[in-house]
Amino acid sequence: MKIDVIGTGYVGLVSGVCLAAKGHRVTCYDVRPTVAERLNRGELHFHEPGLAEMLAEVRQAGRFSAAEMSETALAASAPDLILIAVGTPSTDGKIDLTQIRGASQAIGRALARIPAFVPVAIKSTVVPGTTDTVVRAEIEEASGLSHAAGQFGLGMNPEFLREGRAVEDFMVPDRVVIGSEDTRTRDALREAYAPWDCDIIEVNTRTAEMIKYANNCLLALQISAVNELANVAAALGGVDVADVMRGVHADRRWSPVQPGGTRVRPGILDYLKAGCGFGGSCFPKDVQAMRTLARQVGIEPRLLQATLDVNQDQPGQVTQLLERSFPAGLAGKRVLLLGCAFKEDTDDVRESVSLRIVSDLAKRGARVEAHDPVALDNFLRAAQAGSVEPCADWRAAITGADAIVVATAWPEYRSLREEAGRMSGKVLVDARRLYEAEAFPGADYQTIGYAPARVLTAAGAQA
Repeated sequence: MKIDVIGTGYVGLVSGVCLAAKGHRVTCYDVRPTVAERLNRGELHFHEPGLAEMLAEVRQAGRFSAAEMSETALAASAPDLILIAVGTPSTDGKIDLTQIRGASQAIGRALARIPAFVPVAIKSTVVPGTTDTVVRAEIEEASGLSHAAGQFGLGMNPEFLREGRAVEDFMVPDRVVIGSEDTRTRDALREAYAPWDCDIIEVNTRTAEMIKYANNCLLALQISAVNELANVAAALGGVDVADVMRGVHADRRWSPVQPGGTRVRPGILDYLKAGCGFGGSCFPKDVQAMRTLARQVGIEPRLLQATLDVNQDQPGQVTQLLERSFPAGLAGKRVLLLGCAFKEDTDDVRESVSLRIVSDLAKRGARVEAHDPVALDNFLRAAQAGSVEPCADWRAAITGADAIVVATAWPEYRSLREEAGRMSGKVLVDARRLYEAEAFPGADYQTIGYAPARVLTAAGAQA
């Protein structure tokens, strides 16, 4: 198939390159000509493991190219399928459809110049009802064509890509969701995903849109639920939430037991552990958008609101742990922050909890030095000016630090154990539960979800 992808962000570029790797001929469009030029030289504009190598392969095979977005170029391409994968950022808890509208209008103007039927499918995350109303209306107005008359197609094909694992997730998916408003678009999406052997879920576009939001809202809920339990365990004292969750994970409904006694460890368990909160471009934005949508249709989203409330406060646990170790205050203390990206294996700092941690520490007069393997430049641009200093060598920076905060679970930070001899007298806040306290015998080890036992009254209150 000839597939055109509008957008070259994490979703658009990964989708385009992976579709090309399966044999389709793909063109990715971006409104920024410099981005298209870089891609045609084989240069990426963001970090994603495995993507550069796959881009080189599909370029060499002649199945991938990039171009500046224009209706003229799109019309000349005459694709068999168009995928819209532009950004849908959050503004005041609502998704901003500016880019969706712009892409739909450009596609509409191009379709007016293409004599053949062309299906248009959304890959961007949009709230239920967007494809069959907003996108349809924009395309019809710009093209003069009618979807009801069968002059173009409409579909919704949500993505389930984890940053840092996006290539793997696209090439080896657990399912593909095909949402469509007409059979010809359904058939086109079937053909696009014919090279994949996985569950194919065929629904209408509103259901496809809802599947994506339900998926992310439930994952975010798991994280906030465990973090709230972790905070209770720490307040109680003498209970380590890691031990609690180890017992919970052993429930066969979380970890099925196969014949012979072998346990299956599902990926959901990665979301059932304590930490300093979730960030990134999806979970915060998607839960906020679903909360807004729920209220618009007359439902009070109590669980969604609680999920956001817990997550909003969770980075503050790091500051509380530091204040516990420095009762005289944090003013003048040097804090080494390890990890700026919202998660490992990406340079994305959107909604990163590290931004909140830096802001809290700066307000208290601490001097923060930050390190990240790939996201430091993005972090420095996003952080409040003067709130953080860059660190090129985190091992060397340990010497001058009063405290070390591990905020992102980058694999290289696991080697902090090797520096245990230099940690004597320092505070270590393990916000991602990467270590055991015993590995740092001379340090003041602090972590989320555990505190020493406290004396309780018979009623359970602290004495």
